[in-house]
Amino acid sequence: MTERTLIVLRHAKSAWDTGEPDHLRPLAPRGLRDGVAAGRVLAGHDLDVVLCSTATRARMTWLRAERGGARCADVRFDGALYGADPADVIRLVRELPGTARTALVIGHEPTLAEFILDVAQPSDVTEHVAEKFPTAALAVLRFGGGWGQVTSRDVRLEDFEVPRGRVGADDD
Repeated sequence: MTERTLIVLRHAKSAWDTGEPDHLRPLAPRGLRDGVAAGRVLAGHDLDVVLCSTATRARMTWLRAERGGARCADVRFDGALYGADPADVIRLVRELPGTARTALVIGHEPTLAEFILDVAQPSDVTEHVAEKFPTAALAVLRFGGGWGQVTSRDVRLEDFEVPRGRVGADDD
């Protein structure tokens, strides 16, 4: 049985006072730093595919993650992740190519936490996700079989962390 890894990343901190519509809000200075910090974590994973919301803050999070060392040749921007519910995320994950072993989903709250709590076995780690899934938080899920098995309770939430960038580092 092939092991799959699904990494779920909430977009980094967005700016609120830009006057832009929600879909177009960019990252705040802290989000710029935290996106790079998330990329440093993601650099330790061999990503086969990235599914990213089309919202500006999500797209910018991926670009900042690349700056931090994240790499993937197959990056897909999907409008269905903006305004999605957990069932939409499940559908998108089930459509991932069978050749992909590790995938990253970049999206929004409260959808991502609800998705994780729907598919993962209850544990101490899922309790942290239930309490709060902050901006730039990363959750690493693992399970056997194909992407269609993501809906089973055999999914393990193995890691949950919130990378934070340092002020003055990678601010541009």
